[in-house]
Amino acid sequence: MNTKIYFIIGVSGVGKSTIGKHLSKKLKLPFFDGDDFHSKKNIQKMSDGLPLNDEDRLEWLQSLNELAKKKSKEESCIIVCSALKNKYRQMLSKNIENQVKWIFLKGNYKQIKERMDQRENHFMDSQLLKSQFDILEIPKNAIHIDVHLTPAEIVNTLEKELLLKSEFGVFGLGVMGKSLSRNLASNGIKLSLYNRHIENEEENIASTFKNLHEELSSAMAFDDVSLFVNSLQKPKAIMLMVNAGKTIDAVIESLLPFLSKGDVLIDGGNSNYKKTNARMQYLNQKGIAFIGAGISGGEEGALKGPAIMPGGNREAYEMVLPFLEIIAAKDKNKLPCCTYMGKDGSGHFVKMIHNGIEYVEMQLLAEIYVLFKSLGKNPDEIAEIFESWKETTNSYLLEITIDILRKKEGEDWLLDKIMDKAGNKGTGNWATITTAELGVPSTMIASALFARYTSFYKEERCLASKNIRSNINESIALTVDDLLRAYQFGRIINHYQGFKLIQEASTHYDWNLNLSELARIWTNGCIIKSDLMNELVTIFKSTNHLLSTEHITNTLKELKPAIKKVVSVGIIHELSLPCLTESISFSNSFSTENSSANLIQAQRDYFGAHTYQRTDDKSNTSHHTDWSSKK
Repeated sequence: MNTKIYFIIGVSGVGKSTIGKHLSKKLKLPFFDGDDFHSKKNIQKMSDGLPLNDEDRLEWLQSLNELAKKKSKEESCIIVCSALKNKYRQMLSKNIENQVKWIFLKGNYKQIKERMDQRENHFMDSQLLKSQFDILEIPKNAIHIDVHLTPAEIVNTLEKELLLKSEFGVFGLGVMGKSLSRNLASNGIKLSLYNRHIENEEENIASTFKNLHEELSSAMAFDDVSLFVNSLQKPKAIMLMVNAGKTIDAVIESLLPFLSKGDVLIDGGNSNYKKTNARMQYLNQKGIAFIGAGISGGEEGALKGPAIMPGGNREAYEMVLPFLEIIAAKDKNKLPCCTYMGKDGSGHFVKMIHNGIEYVEMQLLAEIYVLFKSLGKNPDEIAEIFESWKETTNSYLLEITIDILRKKEGEDWLLDKIMDKAGNKGTGNWATITTAELGVPSTMIASALFARYTSFYKEERCLASKNIRSNINESIALTVDDLLRAYQFGRIINHYQGFKLIQEASTHYDWNLNLSELARIWTNGCIIKSDLMNELVTIFKSTNHLLSTEHITNTLKELKPAIKKVVSVGIIHELSLPCLTESISFSNSFSTENSSANLIQAQRDYFGAHTYQRTDDKSNTSHHTDWSSKK
């Protein structure tokens, strides 16, 4: 049931009850006056000319929240209540955020005081009005109505906003935009849909899409930008599902003439987080809020429930929270796999690193596949082995790999007919650049990316295979358990590196990211959901340093013999295992107490006078030596 709880809010004397009763009749909805739920103690206090404090309001707000929750399961209704502070509104909408719509009646102090002075037999004295204006926090996620209008005009305006306009807009109906639109509509959100109109190329995309799906029957479809934006309730909330880069900037410019202060744009694409920062600053100057929301799950996830990573201004996020959380996947505790990441472009940053981790997870499975092929296994046999791994090492990527391995065209496996050139859309590049910029050794992301680059040189690889590859006839001495344990080792190092990069970026940019909460929203809906991710939720509650936990370090020790064996055999047999190799290489480097970096620093000092620190000097003084033996 798509019920709505309409809270009409504002200071005392603004006309909430009057408007609430008129709107109740117009929309044929039950009406409840919040004043009727005050305790006798509160009424007496206000009658004595004393303002209520937060302690006085607590029980009252809780009772109204219980009323709203009860009605939300039955039918829509209208509740009037002052709700002057944001924290009061949070209490009123607790656990029903997705069903609440705020209507804020606004007027100036002089105007409202004159009204109150004319009221008879009301417990709220006009002398208390100033205390209400003093604590009033004007809501941003509400329909604002100026009370200089007549009650009839106000009600007519609200009827048009609530009944004739959409709650949410989706701009761009590609694969992800279409799936998200169907998800939103299936969850009771009244939508406006837009796709550009290009003569003889893209015509009536939105209306054709709407007519194909029953859940979109109440949606409104447009190929005119102005009509699309004006079809939305205020403040307007629009999800942009278009290509990153210049396209998103062009779309923003096309929308700006039709937007008002307080409206919100959400970039749901894979934009570069630095560009997101710049767009936020640009739009903030115009009074428009901007959210950079990473969305993971692909076409199916977008339709059934993705993981969503929104970043930007927290108040702006709270305005769109009902729409994002209702469509998100749910974790094992039925909580939405969507949470506020942090300020600036943090949402798009963590999505970028999510994709970097994803690159490695895919590459690790590809390398294990190569090893099994070298052991003489066919795709069906490999799929059966992977099926057995689900008991201890399950993941979304493992599951889809099993499906891929089993897919046939006639008698042939389809996988054997796919050209071995792997593409990328940019996030892996950005993640690799970022790890270098921040000085964090996320080496496996770089290895996975460069493996894709290498794959593209197909013709040159074929030539090199003839010219420089050795003929090795001896059999490969590896077991299924060896490969499972090597795979598990590589995955732990991958997740350590990915989350370490996120942690360092959080510190560098002052984002205050919560790694446990981030892992939680990655337990469902997204491409890298896995059993391991579920473990990380608990681990990151006590530490941000994955390799400092006894459980993880003991596991790595147990798995190390297998990864060393697998990588050694791979090198001897000239098998390409870049990520498996890098996982043990990084482990060796990271666990070396006294590394070779002392020689490198000496070399730097020799040719560039870059100085060095001495192990026998605890003062951190920089030293320089004239190294040349020729002088």
